Amino acid sequence: MLVDSHCHLDFPELRADLAGVMARMADNGVTHALTISTTLATFPAVREVARSQGNLWCTAGVHPDERRDDREATLDDLLAMAGDEKVVGIGETGLDYFRVEGDTGWQRERFRTHIRAARRCGKPLVIHTRAAAEDTLAIMKEEGAGEVGGVMHCFTESWDVAQAAMAQGFFISFSGIVTFKNATDLKDVARRVPLDRMLVETDSPYLAPVPHRGKPNQPAFVKHVAEEVARLRGISYDEVAAATSRNFFSLFRHARAA
Repeated sequence: MLVDSHCHLDFPELRADLAGVMARMADNGVTHALTISTTLATFPAVREVARSQGNLWCTAGVHPDERRDDREATLDDLLAMAGDEKVVGIGETGLDYFRVEGDTGWQRERFRTHIRAARRCGKPLVIHTRAAAEDTLAIMKEEGAGEVGGVMHCFTESWDVAQAAMAQGFFISFSGIVTFKNATDLKDVARRVPLDRMLVETDSPYLAPVPHRGKPNQPAFVKHVAEEVARLRGISYDEVAAATSRNFFSLFRHARAA
């Protein structure tokens, strides 16, 4: 068993060949996947993909730098979305200052709304943070994100940030970036995060791991992420696969292993 804890199966690159995507997952021992919501407008498509397969689940949320919706998601919006049995988490949410210029207050308010929704519905958070770790951790603490927990997805921050997130009850998820030759600091974090606090993901169709770097990513490739984590830690692939799958179902307790 191996779980891709973060992918975007509603995106055209993957949705157009969903049958093939699912077949390649099976061929590579990837048994389950979580497909992630990024906008209000596309949530129905995300949910449709999750409903189409017994081994898929989804989240409800709006990406921190997404501006395509004609209005902000309200607490009631998120709670209504989270009521679906296929929705097992809230997000992806968080802060991303990398591409945003000017005032970022709207991002922080959006993040707070998502944390409040997660606490209300009792479903964990999927958090994205880029160039904003200090503010992300501060808002998590202020809003009581630790009450529901969650995952710091596609982690690229320092060991100190990882420790601070884990102290609030969060898991650390590694993507294909950990396979990149120049990701030396991240490789060190992957060696140090306790195995019982770790997830793996693809963030597909982005960030394909070595040996597929530069190509469209897909959930089947999460196997390479787990293999690299195993290599870095000097343990077996099977041990990483078992631990990260167990962690996934422990965190996303509304998901059920088929």
